[in-house]
Amino acid sequence: MFEELEIYQYVNILGFILGIAFGVIAQKQQFCFSGSIKDYILTKSTRRGASVIMAMIVAIIATTLMSNHFEVDLTETNYYKSNINYVAIIIGGLMFGAGMMIADGCSNRSLIKFGQGDSKALITLIFIGIFAYGTTKGFLNGALSPFVNNPTLIEWSSYIGSFQMNIFVVLAILVAILLVLTKSIKRVFTLVDGFLIGLLIAVAWYITGVIGSESMERIINPAGITFVYPTAQSLELFMFYQVSELSFAISLITGALIGAFSMSKVNKRYSFGCTSGQNIDRVKFNMIGGALMGVGGILSIGCTVGQGLTGLSTLAFASAVAIFSIFVGGLITAKILNKKEQLPMCFLFEWDDTPPDYQI
Repeated sequence: MFEELEIYQYVNILGFILGIAFGVIAQKQQFCFSGSIKDYILTKSTRRGASVIMAMIVAIIATTLMSNHFEVDLTETNYYKSNINYVAIIIGGLMFGAGMMIADGCSNRSLIKFGQGDSKALITLIFIGIFAYGTTKGFLNGALSPFVNNPTLIEWSSYIGSFQMNIFVVLAILVAILLVLTKSIKRVFTLVDGFLIGLLIAVAWYITGVIGSESMERIINPAGITFVYPTAQSLELFMFYQVSELSFAISLITGALIGAFSMSKVNKRYSFGCTSGQNIDRVKFNMIGGALMGVGGILSIGCTVGQGLTGLSTLAFASAVAIFSIFVGGLITAKILNKKEQLPMCFLFEWDDTPPDYQI
């Protein structure tokens, strides 16, 4: 049976399996960039933040080793566009960061939340897909194109250029941040979720960049794990099946949903009904947050995973700018929401050496 499959079909199957693994790991420990910001503001917890930094470190090391061994040129990917617009990336990052805090979760977090039973997260995903598609090909494309493709902004950006950062400098910075967040070397070894998700980033590059390069039936460009535009592609496939095709990215999305759903049946600790008693219009927040993430994710060329892990694993300077902008946008928005008592917290994510108390 499998001998008759084309290379692109193998890539889709492997993408589906990779998505399942991502969904299982992310659901088990509630891996989340936006959640790590919220954790620190509300409880001063650095557990999930440390996992994100660990994922970045492992993704960079594993991807570098993989690309060097198999001679995959990651500077040919979308993260190294020749006509890069850093102003658009910064504004897009700020929009995405604000959106993920308003919606109480970024794109991958909303996917995991929906997979484990939060029906309102589906609203976020739908709005991410609609506005990402609208920004790329639809009703917002014409309005935003003069800004994204502005010759003056592109010329200014060209003075910086789209370059690859020094791996040792980047790792030194990230390791320093990790040690500050953990406050103990012993705690570093407990960040299994971050370690595994970092490895999955490199595996995604291998599937598309090495296995996919052998495809003769379809052109498969090297790609990692990202969720904003693939969410739009998934909606497009669902609505226009005859003119769309299953891809690695869509297979990844489907797998992540199934992985999160399956793991939630074993790991039943987490539930999201706790926000119903709070003074928060969750549906409105999910719609607004999803729209901001859909537009912002396209402008910044990725989300917290697409830029913060996948893009950063290529050492693209643009990815560092994007994820920093997302962080700033998320931090400012979270502080504003917290002052209005509209920053929901249902669970405490503490270190293993602290007394467990998961429900507020």
